[in-house]
Amino acid sequence: MTSTRRLPDGWDIRHLPDTPQAFLRAFILRHPVAYSGMLALQTFAMVCAVLVPWQLGQITRLVSQGLDASQVVTALRWPLAGFALMLVLEMVSTRAASGLHIYTVPRQRRAVTQALFAYLQRHSHRYITSEFAGALAHRISEVSIGTTQTLAILIFDLIPLLVTLALAVILLATANAWLAAFMGLWAVGFLILCWFLARRSHPLARDFAAARSVSTGKVVDAVTNLTNIRLFARHPYEHGYLGKFLDHEVVAADRSLGYMEKIRWLQNSCGVLLKLGILLLALWLWQRGSIDIATFVTATSLSLMIITDVAGLSRRLLEFFEAMGNIANGVRTLVRPHEVRDTVGATSLKVERGEVHFADVTFGYHPGRPIFQHLNLHIPAGQRVGLVGASGSGKSTLLGLLLRLYDVDEGQVLIDGQDVRTVTQHSLHQQVGLIPQEPGLFHRSIRENIHYGCLEAGDDALAAAIDRAGARDFIEAMEQGFESLVGERGVKLSGGQRQRIAIARVLLKNAPILVMDEATSSLDSITERYIQDKLDEIMDDKTVIVVAHRLSTVAHLDRIVVFEDGRIVEDGSHAQLLARRGYYHRLWSRQGEAA
Repeated sequence: MTSTRRLPDGWDIRHLPDTPQAFLRAFILRHPVAYSGMLALQTFAMVCAVLVPWQLGQITRLVSQGLDASQVVTALRWPLAGFALMLVLEMVSTRAASGLHIYTVPRQRRAVTQALFAYLQRHSHRYITSEFAGALAHRISEVSIGTTQTLAILIFDLIPLLVTLALAVILLATANAWLAAFMGLWAVGFLILCWFLARRSHPLARDFAAARSVSTGKVVDAVTNLTNIRLFARHPYEHGYLGKFLDHEVVAADRSLGYMEKIRWLQNSCGVLLKLGILLLALWLWQRGSIDIATFVTATSLSLMIITDVAGLSRRLLEFFEAMGNIANGVRTLVRPHEVRDTVGATSLKVERGEVHFADVTFGYHPGRPIFQHLNLHIPAGQRVGLVGASGSGKSTLLGLLLRLYDVDEGQVLIDGQDVRTVTQHSLHQQVGLIPQEPGLFHRSIRENIHYGCLEAGDDALAAAIDRAGARDFIEAMEQGFESLVGERGVKLSGGQRQRIAIARVLLKNAPILVMDEATSSLDSITERYIQDKLDEIMDDKTVIVVAHRLSTVAHLDRIVVFEDGRIVEDGSHAQLLARRGYYHRLWSRQGEAA
């Protein structure tokens, strides 16, 4: 159970932080040594960088004293050595911090991606089907990139700027209070202005990220359905449909990027004010004899260095708040409370017989609109049961409750007397094999798709499952055989071929309870008969539940349960139900006439 709840590095996926700040803080704590090292090295590099103008000022003072050549060489020996040392230490510290960053970033991205994907996997069926698959994948990618971007900007840009400003004020304070006061007031005003403007830019960046995510999801949805677009000749329509979302993204981009351009104007204006202000103030103080030439050079050099840092700050602030917007949107979308969760102390499902019991079940997808009301259905161990009825009568919903894709509103779903809500979902899904109406195949090889049913199965078991599903002939006829890629969701295969791969996969799983939801609906009658004969061979020791619209598919089963509007209206064998000449008899007669 631990392995299903925790990532390999020990992250508890049940408690992912649900705010951007907490999310960032949590992942910083995953690599405390690396981030502490980066911050220390970069801070030390900034100390060295600020001391370079001071060393330059000392060199200028000595040069301006009118010493002869021999005296200059002797006098400048240690100041030049200090100047060179500061340059070397700054370079080495910066490169060491970058080296740590290079080491940490891919591991950080891996940890974030793994954590979010593991959390996403445990969202409910309702959540998964209500979101764009492409948008969810995009959100995971944006959060993982945004996390590393945000931390990098903090460590390599924002915090170093604060260190630079603080050290500059301290250095100037040792030389002249007026210069220090001007630099200090400018720094405080500049930081307050940046903070105020940045707070206003955050929601704009977040809206831009959300609009971009939606348009990306629409593009992925359209790409997935390119065949439908072509067959319905809807190219112009799709251009217009996608254009609406792209237009919304453009509007959001204009607001966010336009606001950031205003910030750049203000920041550049502040930089000009600092440069001119320090220069004019230093000249005035020098003329009055309040400072010497060394202090003049130090002050102007510091201001130029700070201007260089500030010039790139606007761009980095834009990236910072865009990344924070991405993280906020991703966390808000992905890190929601799980609708269907394992209870505290949930145990593994143990199936010895395979008895299934729906006890007084009430359920509806929406409040006040129940599909089942006090439904009772008992399926003894080893019985083969068919569920039939019109579309929307509740057959597939019943299977969803058995698999705990949804939780019942009232009552219980029991397997061998164990409520499915008290066992782990992992163990439940291990004990139930599902062959769905629309098989979900990965864009992987045929071998990998079938092996998915049981990763530990050997070649003999794999071959047996393929033969039972009647899939060997078409697989061997493919150019790469078992190693052939099936395409996204199996698009390279026919409907019948996809279904046989899905059947082989669940046969390899060999779960004690077998559920088939229109499993042979995509097959021709000859292939269906062949597979049905094969399935009959493996049904003897299993509890089998089959949902079918084609009544001939379930006519040979032990029992048939007829649904109408969420109620069981008839229950019995094929012969018994025909003899009653009720609802099932009418369905059978209609299908016979249609045939």
